Amino acid sequence: MALTKAQIVESIAEHNDFDKKKSMQLIESLIEIIKRSLQDGDDVLISGFGKLCVKSKAVRRGRNPSTGEDLMLAARRVVTFKCSGKLRSKINKT
Repeated sequence: MALTKAQIVESIAEHNDFDKKKSMQLIESLIEIIKRSLQDGDDVLISGFGKLCVKSKAVRRGRNPSTGEDLMLAARRVVTFKCSGKLRSKINKT
């Protein structure tokens, strides 16, 4: 099951004695800052968690899987995530 934004808000409210409205504002502000940075082409590094990067993809040939038709995929930017070593070791700890 995925962790939702509502669950994050609730958890922050519980652990920090915030009301849910203040927790929601905090999370919304954080997400907006991250989105704005990525939109501007900047990387977002969160120590101990990982790095969000914007990568440019060139025009490339693709194929429609339902029809088999060849087509050209437009150039685009995508967001990639690379987790930190600390997070990786925490996940793999048994």
